[in-house]
Amino acid sequence: MSRQFPWGHLKRYNDFPSHFRGKFKTRVQKVSVDAGFTCPNRDGVRGTGGCTYCNNKTFKPTYCGLERSITSQIRQGVDFFGRKYQSMQFLAYFQAYSNTYAPVNILRNLYDEALRHPKIIGLVIATRPDCVGKEVLDYLEELSSKYYVMVEFGIESHRDETLRRINRGHNFEEAVIALEETSKRGINNCAHFILGLPGENREMMLEQAKVVSQLPVNNLKLHQLQIHKETVLAAQYNEHPERFNLFTAGEYIDLVVDYLELLNPGIIVERFISQAPPGLLIAPKWGLKNFEFIDKVEKQLALRDTWQGRLFAQ
Repeated sequence: MSRQFPWGHLKRYNDFPSHFRGKFKTRVQKVSVDAGFTCPNRDGVRGTGGCTYCNNKTFKPTYCGLERSITSQIRQGVDFFGRKYQSMQFLAYFQAYSNTYAPVNILRNLYDEALRHPKIIGLVIATRPDCVGKEVLDYLEELSSKYYVMVEFGIESHRDETLRRINRGHNFEEAVIALEETSKRGINNCAHFILGLPGENREMMLEQAKVVSQLPVNNLKLHQLQIHKETVLAAQYNEHPERFNLFTAGEYIDLVVDYLELLNPGIIVERFISQAPPGLLIAPKWGLKNFEFIDKVEKQLALRDTWQGRLFAQ
């Protein structure tokens, strides 16, 4: 017997593609933009060296590069994705580093340039919780009254001890404030977490689902810990691999299902895994594409006859 879930369809979790189709009534695709930002834990404001796991090459498309203007990057991305669907619309995805880490007048120039493209209907802005002061929030609130705006916060863990260990440069309370401030201003937000960070066990990760569920989070991105080349984490892994407990695909699928059971059903789940280019990935190597992993999660949810929020307690 099929079951209708609180999010209005038959999938066993509140998935992002279904939400987007319902919101925009047409195909919408993100196109990545590199606008040349940096981070406060790279330039000395909060720290140096960046996060221990971070290699921006792992998620930046080849058409993104500082030698190209924002207009050029968007045009190339739109041309690439729009070949198949002429009616497709796009969101400019400011993805590399911390994309609110600049004075508001600079942000206005950069975001306005992206929004001038006729097929761009909004912005997705990846940043850190410590990079959204009042002026930035006021501007994002203004933009949100005219366009779709999603601010994607790299939070990574709810435990301050872990955040210190990975050289994150902010604490969890700052993340809570950033989520609350965007929410009360009507700005869409997304919380990004990594499961499997050094020092965290399964119990801690499932506790995170309970903590996140009590916060004003619109969207959630999860991904498994990956060891990328050219990172501090890679050096730590090479020296002490016994300190890392990297998931097998099966173990991670079970963890994701357990996490979903505890998760507030109102939170839209945007992603479960990250896929790094093979040439940059050290471990774990699952050989699974995103759609293949989603299929396995959906099968496991059905096998266990469970769903997102089944164990959610308000």
